[in-house]
Amino acid sequence: MKSQSESYKAAGVDITSGYRAVELMKSHIEKTKTSGVLSDVGSFGGLFMPNLSGISEPVLVSGTDGVGTKLKLAFLMDKHDTVGIDLVAMCVNDVICCGASPLFFLDYIACGKNVPEKIASIVSGVAKGCISAGCALIGGETAEMPGFYSADDYDLAGFCVGLVDKSKILDGKAVKSGDVIIALPSTGVHSNGFSLVRSVFEMSEKAIAAYVPELSCSLGEALLEPTAIYVKPVLNAINTGGVNAISHITGGGFYENIPRALPAGLSAKIEKAAIKTPFLFSLIEKTGKIPEKDMFNTFNMGVGMCLVADKALASGVLAALSEQGQSPYVMGEVVPGDEGVLIC
Repeated sequence: MKSQSESYKAAGVDITSGYRAVELMKSHIEKTKTSGVLSDVGSFGGLFMPNLSGISEPVLVSGTDGVGTKLKLAFLMDKHDTVGIDLVAMCVNDVICCGASPLFFLDYIACGKNVPEKIASIVSGVAKGCISAGCALIGGETAEMPGFYSADDYDLAGFCVGLVDKSKILDGKAVKSGDVIIALPSTGVHSNGFSLVRSVFEMSEKAIAAYVPELSCSLGEALLEPTAIYVKPVLNAINTGGVNAISHITGGGFYENIPRALPAGLSAKIEKAAIKTPFLFSLIEKTGKIPEKDMFNTFNMGVGMCLVADKALASGVLAALSEQGQSPYVMGEVVPGDEGVLIC
């Protein structure tokens, strides 16, 4: 007999909607399968057998994150097929900072009402992100929680596991004065700072639908643009042997994240004139009357990730990134000092 509970449904949880959502998302999940996947959708646990050939001391690297209040914009625009990309990006972009290749991903969706088509749309984005990152979506959970979330609201969390040989872990210890700092362009605000963004702009359907000529799209479309996934270009760059450290520019902007890739006694000197900052950030700064320091301490300012590279090998690193469709450029260098970040 098929599982069904009228009493649970009367309390606000329709388990048959969950079954329907799983059926709708199966085709998306199937596209993410890699050779290591040993389980199918519906198992109690996701099974994955990593390929350890060529790895002498395998180290697992894990990362977890969410999408934050960017989801509020997705609710307002009733567009749910891109926030899953953000979810994957926030996790895999962290994992590759250690030099690891993402292996598999799991998602968690908590909602007030399980609308199968909406859940499947969210998962389609997760699957698209996983494909871009080269990892498999091997499991997840959808929790219908009436009374905790409103009927139209949901939250997302994700978890990723990657693999790296111990001798190839990027921990910043190889960074030295004179290394160059290479910027990888962001696709916009990504998934951090949206509490500030929402306080700057009027969050109404009319306001976010307004076309902004300088953005070549509406404000809402520019803000909802999904976070870039840097896995393949960064791994290609790491293979050149010239990368000494990597920093994912997330919440806290330049001032918080770049120092995380530097050892004590060294700082990052950033040439402000070299940074290619999109108009969207100027619009946020001007509209909200936000001090420049706060902008660099909150947003990525057009730089989603930066690589610290040996100066003598930087040309090879830049070429490897460009081969994968990136438009990298040098925005600074490592200098002696404990200031953390110097933007001048």
